[in-house]
Amino acid sequence: MTAKQYLRQAYRLNELIDSNLKELDQLRDLASSVSSSNLSGMPHSPNRDVEPSFVRCLPKIIDLENKINDEIDKYVDLKEEIKSKIEQIPDKNERLILQNRYLLFHTWEVIAKELNFTTQWVHEIHKRALQDFSKKFNT
Repeated sequence: MTAKQYLRQAYRLNELIDSNLKELDQLRDLASSVSSSNLSGMPHSPNRDVEPSFVRCLPKIIDLENKINDEIDKYVDLKEEIKSKIEQIPDKNERLILQNRYLLFHTWEVIAKELNFTTQWVHEIHKRALQDFSKKFNT
């Protein structure tokens, strides 16, 4: 795994958590929606499932909530691990760029503006930072 791949893990895990949270919202919406009654007067199948939709969704919601909680725990631990490693990089500018990019998920433009650098210079420092990170942590 390269330094960049290692550092991007937190971003990817954050994206996965966001995706699962959206899915959870959809399940909750589905569970709280009212299903229409059959007012046609036509007979129903005796084997027809008559459980309300929220009852069918509840186990899925609970499972997804547990999965999200596990992912959040992993995310917090991973960010702490990455932060700890970034803090060991000796160059202050390299540290700042790595922190802004991989812990705060800032764009290159935002990082450049915050540090009062050109975007090109930020890329140059980032390249050096990844090399230093790779050397230090054998990634």
